[in-house]
Amino acid sequence: MSQRRALWRTQLGMALFWLAALGTLYLAMDRWLKPAAVSVQADGSVELTRHRDGHFYAEGSINGQPVQFMVDTGATAIAVTDALAEAAGLQGGRVATFSTANGEREGRLVRAESVKLGPLTVYQLTVGTGYTGATPQSALLGQNFLKQFDVRMAGDVMVIKPQ
Repeated sequence: MSQRRALWRTQLGMALFWLAALGTLYLAMDRWLKPAAVSVQADGSVELTRHRDGHFYAEGSINGQPVQFMVDTGATAIAVTDALAEAAGLQGGRVATFSTANGEREGRLVRAESVKLGPLTVYQLTVGTGYTGATPQSALLGQNFLKQFDVRMAGDVMVIKPQ
């Protein structure tokens, strides 16, 4: 009976070791893959650093609802997931078909009261719903926001500055 108990303890110890190791690896990867925080400069501009995947990401908000933007200079307008649209109170609008890199997609065109990126705010912007993001809080930050500012890129840094 004691051999059986010793074997059970050994197996339990190994299982706990591997659970702890995998949990630590998961937390390390989660932190490593998280985009850098938005850096606000003294002149009110926002500085973004290119993420490991080649894109620029920034935390912001739509109608006060937190959002993780991916800057998409090829997108005409801001695009949000249906879950984010609901949470931000983006209702009504009109049905639209969007041409995306992944083909056509159905959604709606609605009006957002405010879109914020750090200290930069634009009011009454059109937002497209139906985006399929990595998370419910994912959104594309398109040209209808970006054209309100002076946007410059140098290497792995993008600066979005009030005009």
